[in-house]
Amino acid sequence: MNQGHPEVSRWFVGSDHRGFSLKRVIVGYLAENGLEVEDVGSFDAESVDYPLIALRLARKVAASPHFRGVLLCGSGVGMSIMANRLRGVRAALAWSEEVAKLSRAHNDANVLVLPAAFLDTKTTLEVVKVWMVTPFDGGRHLRRVRMMDEIGQELC
Repeated sequence: MNQGHPEVSRWFVGSDHRGFSLKRVIVGYLAENGLEVEDVGSFDAESVDYPLIALRLARKVAASPHFRGVLLCGSGVGMSIMANRLRGVRAALAWSEEVAKLSRAHNDANVLVLPAAFLDTKTTLEVVKVWMVTPFDGGRHLRRVRMMDEIGQELC
């Protein structure tokens, strides 16, 4: 069963030590569903600096509009801040199916960030599933996404 958008050719997943166990679940879920997935770290539960993992994933996602990413850390905030510093990345922190759906439908988020300290495995997978299959609505939202991209280029 290949879920997700057919135009998405590659998925990247990364976490710090606090998101490590949930990241393994997500990587397994994506692979089991026939998706091409790359784990960008961390590779164990030892303490790691989350900005480096977020940067590694964000660089990969920014390389193609056909790539998506999932990041996890304790609160999700640090990963979101770091990933969003790269041009072309729209990282959205989501803790529920509704927030995940809106981040895709209204903001065309290409990186999902999860607060691992606040989610159980079941909820995590539900959020990931909804985020994967929700299309971008376009329309007035496309204008706003383009506006954010233009302003972001001006500020860099």
